[in-house]
Amino acid sequence: MTAPALIWFRQDLRLADHPALEAARRKPILPVFLLDDAAAGAWRAGGAARWWLHHSLVALDASLRARGVALHLARGRAEEVIPALAARIGAKEVHAGRLHEPWARKRDAEVAERLRAEGGELLLHSSALLHDPRTLRSGLGRPYAAFTPFARAIFGKGEPPPPLPVPDKLSGPELPGLALDALELLPSDGPTWWQGMEEAWRPGEAGAQSRLARFMADGLCGYSEGRDRPAIEGTARLSPYLRWGEVSPRQAWHAARAAGAEGDHAFLKELLWRDFSYHLLWHRPEMPEAPLDRRFAAFPAVRDRRLLRLWQRGRTGFPLVDAGMRQLWHIGWMHNRVRMIAASVLVKHLLQPWQDGAAWFWDTLVDADLASNSASWQWVAGSGADASPFFRVFNPVLQGERFDPEGEYIRRWVPELAEVPRRFVHRPWEMPGGPPAPYPAPLVAPEEGRRRALDAFARMRATEAA
Repeated sequence: MTAPALIWFRQDLRLADHPALEAARRKPILPVFLLDDAAAGAWRAGGAARWWLHHSLVALDASLRARGVALHLARGRAEEVIPALAARIGAKEVHAGRLHEPWARKRDAEVAERLRAEGGELLLHSSALLHDPRTLRSGLGRPYAAFTPFARAIFGKGEPPPPLPVPDKLSGPELPGLALDALELLPSDGPTWWQGMEEAWRPGEAGAQSRLARFMADGLCGYSEGRDRPAIEGTARLSPYLRWGEVSPRQAWHAARAAGAEGDHAFLKELLWRDFSYHLLWHRPEMPEAPLDRRFAAFPAVRDRRLLRLWQRGRTGFPLVDAGMRQLWHIGWMHNRVRMIAASVLVKHLLQPWQDGAAWFWDTLVDADLASNSASWQWVAGSGADASPFFRVFNPVLQGERFDPEGEYIRRWVPELAEVPRRFVHRPWEMPGGPPAPYPAPLVAPEEGRRRALDAFARMRATEAA
């Protein structure tokens, strides 16, 4: 009789293109999802991501049941729970997709050690990225520190392998687990802030495939320009599906190649930026908390909880920023161009620590991803990879006039400005009598914010020189 295997689902909540599942599909399997908040610590999934995870697990269990097995849910320390489950079913192999977060790497080493002590083995498979960050090196044999040579190297390797098929039928031992509600992933404060997410998203593998097909048919052509226009559906909106592994980057890559539309190269580079972020995280595990450019430890940010709160609630007085922050609160997602501008205003105009902004995104984004979130915030702050010139300061007014020229995005998410004439929609403080109540005046004038940021950079450099 063939010994069963345990399949540990983590950030690969799908059945298609699942290397861990493929490696054991001819064996009886026990599919397991384990919630291990203790190991994740400060990086346990935030509120919006936990809402998504709840619904994604519902979808994954349904897909598995349709093929003959059920998803086993558990909660606790992985180094205790996973070996115990493997022993209960007589499994010597535990298969899982490789994780890259520092806390997960430490935990996997502990799980592997415990399994080895009991005669078992943890087998990790590459399922979340296009290329393994452990093996990719520059011509000098070093990890990449800039995106352009990184992307050039991956394009030079040719196409990634084609996606793996969905298994037709699965079988395995029955082992009762926790009910999904016992994981306590949904908010306990009632159906309030997350109702907008329910209207905007369809978590799960089927939702991912539907979204991917729709984007390839309607959005890939013109993506190069459309992705910067927040008023239109010009982006793929695949980020939460990639974050939870409901679609793999290989599936997205090959779908874009098959579509053959103008814009595919720009889309593939976005997939590579995600890979690059994980490359940075693997080699610089301090990235979520400390600046990659160590000079920025001396950046004179002054933590102000009032300013942070106004930014969080979309009350900065900069219409494009406020529209983005309110979109984020309503649907757990914000347009990427607006993310950059909102982040720049917090860090440079308001001189707040980038870590505080990253923490808010971590809790409110359905696509909250430690590598991408950290790398992107550091890029905007000037302390990260490819942050050149590091003293770049986005003007939120000019950015709005360029990328939302009619103010459609602003009027949708900031109803106080719905009737403001076009010439004032990006600068309502210039209206006779000021902005319509209750919309606030800017927390700082755009020109003053830029001057403050440049002065802060000058003080940082002076500290370094001293």
